[in-house]
Amino acid sequence: MFFFREIKRSLSNAIKTMKPDTQAPIFQPLDSQEAFDKLLDHSEREPVVLFKHSLTCGISAMAHRRLTQLHEEEDPPIYKLEVQKTRALSNAIAHHFSIQHESPQVIIIYKGASVYNTSHSGITPGSVRDASATALIS
Repeated sequence: MFFFREIKRSLSNAIKTMKPDTQAPIFQPLDSQEAFDKLLDHSEREPVVLFKHSLTCGISAMAHRRLTQLHEEEDPPIYKLEVQKTRALSNAIAHHFSIQHESPQVIIIYKGASVYNTSHSGITPGSVRDASATALIS
């Protein structure tokens, strides 16, 4: 019993001293119409990523892990919509851009318009970077 308490204490101390991962992107929550309006405003300055994420889908979890690789300074900001929590907003966004809803799904928005979308295994750091760069030069 003593052995397990020592392991628990050591792990607890190690976790407390760990530095946060400064490489991981910050997924900005997209959970209201107001947040979507802010995303559209933000897209006037630079391409932004809208990530429709399913909390219960393994493929969506894989896509989420892939998007955590977008941590370079030139990578676009990522807004994450959790479909189960905001289904009506997800549907409204699909209607707004005339894009069929999927999850997981990435929609890149620039100047208020959808310039790229993909879903499932098409969600990769490379595809997001390429589409964002293409939007800037178009």
